[in-house]
Amino acid sequence: MKSVNSVMSMYGTTIFEVMSVLAREHGAINLGQGFPDTDGPSDMKEIANAHMVDNLNQYPPMMGLTDLRRAVAEHNKRFYDLDVDWENEVLITSGATEALADCMLAILDPGDEVVVIEPVYDSYLPMIIRAGGIPKTVRLSPPGWELPEAELKAAFSERTKLVLLNSPQNPAGKVYNPTELYGLARLITEHDAYAICDEVYEHIVFDGLAHTPLMSLPGMRNRCVRIGSAGKTFSMTGWKVGYVTAPPALLAAIAKAHQFVTFTTPPMLQAAVARGLGNDNAYFGNLAGALQDKRDRLAAGLERAGLGVHMPEGTYFLNADIRPTGFQDDDVSFCQQMTRDAGVTMLPVSAFYVENEHFDEMPRHFVRFCFAKHDDVLDDACDKLEAYLAT
Repeated sequence: MKSVNSVMSMYGTTIFEVMSVLAREHGAINLGQGFPDTDGPSDMKEIANAHMVDNLNQYPPMMGLTDLRRAVAEHNKRFYDLDVDWENEVLITSGATEALADCMLAILDPGDEVVVIEPVYDSYLPMIIRAGGIPKTVRLSPPGWELPEAELKAAFSERTKLVLLNSPQNPAGKVYNPTELYGLARLITEHDAYAICDEVYEHIVFDGLAHTPLMSLPGMRNRCVRIGSAGKTFSMTGWKVGYVTAPPALLAAIAKAHQFVTFTTPPMLQAAVARGLGNDNAYFGNLAGALQDKRDRLAAGLERAGLGVHMPEGTYFLNADIRPTGFQDDDVSFCQQMTRDAGVTMLPVSAFYVENEHFDEMPRHFVRFCFAKHDDVLDDACDKLEAYLAT
């Protein structure tokens, strides 16, 4: 029989699913997969339910509900002083991952190069390659996660069409600083490229830091696509409502891809997200504050268990070095053993890297924990790890 698509078939099951299955098999506490233990604002659920009961269940406009598109534009202005035309510069998608796929399909031609920064979220490379793009990776390494200026510059060429930037970055927990962003903007301009900015953790930033969209920098307004996520901002990861902000020419192309991928997004969820984006600033501040408390709680527990903790600047993921525990094997083996024997699941950070002859050995002694969980779950996980690693 003829083979299936060679790009998608070369990828196995994602590490998220592999470790989640292992966690279920062993009844382990799953701090690997990134979703909160609790739902977001109750009024949003009430609005979604009311709209569903009132028959807001047929096709909404392909670009999204007017109320939500207006809310996205207002959100851009309120938090980043970006003036956005909701009619020509905002698109609603079925999650941020769909938005990313739409962007790749709409912008890339075969042979175009895409600068991607590792560690990289698992869907990026398959989408780039399937759209005909050629990834050019730039590697960040723990614990500092510094963006190497020389390597970044070397990744650009006359064939560079896109840069894919994730900030705050999963799994590094890194928030790119102004120096890094301005340097990246300069290279994008010099090479007449575009940037797709995955900013789904935009409101989950800690220790007084601020998220700065690349789009807000001089010269970037017409070169950037900004992607947000209701799932992350409102702790409703199953809702899959994303929003794209882009200059009109880019958005028109992205919308054409969107119409052939999902065409639209559940209207009752869009109505609820429009309400959520209108929340006062206290909601967004409290989201980050509550998660910072959980970060600190998990960090203290992991330190007691003997791991080397590296505090994230954003996202709801924390990375820890396994070497202080005396464990002699790599991060994959550590995650498997902790799941089977200690009853706690985390992810190996090496899964977010690509084997590449142009780089030194990838990091193989860091693991990622999700701390968007109930306090008692975090405490129980740390107690289990401490007890097991002490033996």
